Amino acid sequence: MANVKNLKKDINYVLGDIIEAVYIWEMSTAGKPTEASEALIDEAIVTFDSLIAKVNAKNVENKKSHFKQIHTDLEQAANQLVAKINAL
Repeated sequence: MANVKNLKKDINYVLGDIIEAVYIWEMSTAGKPTEASEALIDEAIVTFDSLIAKVNAKNVENKKSHFKQIHTDLEQAANQLVAKINAL
């Protein structure tokens, strides 16, 4: 169960850092939220919710491959969100 706990922490920290980066971008450029930045924050929250739901799924046949796939999904989502932040 320690790995599940660490995976949940990773999801929380990575997506939390991405949301924080959006807030920093907002304050350093416009000084207020924009539609694009709000959309990125919403996307990060939806990603967080979906990944946590996958972690909490109980009816999984192969837990090791399931959690490995979640970790891969987290990396892909984080890379996409960071690319969108850089494009702002």
